[in-house]
Amino acid sequence: MERVDVSILGRDYSLACLPAERESLLAAVRHVDQRMLGVKGSGKVSSNERIAVMAAIQIAAELLSLRAPDGPLSNVALGDFKRKIDDMNDLLDQVVGPAAQNQR
Repeated sequence: MERVDVSILGRDYSLACLPAERESLLAAVRHVDQRMLGVKGSGKVSSNERIAVMAAIQIAAELLSLRAPDGPLSNVALGDFKRKIDDMNDLLDQVVGPAAQNQR
């Protein structure tokens, strides 16, 4: 692990990562810092905690709306895909659960 010193919204942080992950970590830090600066710049939110929460929500929404660039799942957003898997797991639990209890 190596130590990486970064600044987010003017505050310094010391993070640890594998050398191979350094560039990805720095890119993530830049993305978070830009989002937080954008939220702060809107003037609607003042505390750093609220700025961080609003930026996290924006980043999560962005992640969940991502789509595969091509292929059979290109029309399904990541969040929709996750919901579909959760629904299938719930259905399996409903079907398999009672069957498993009957075998005991």
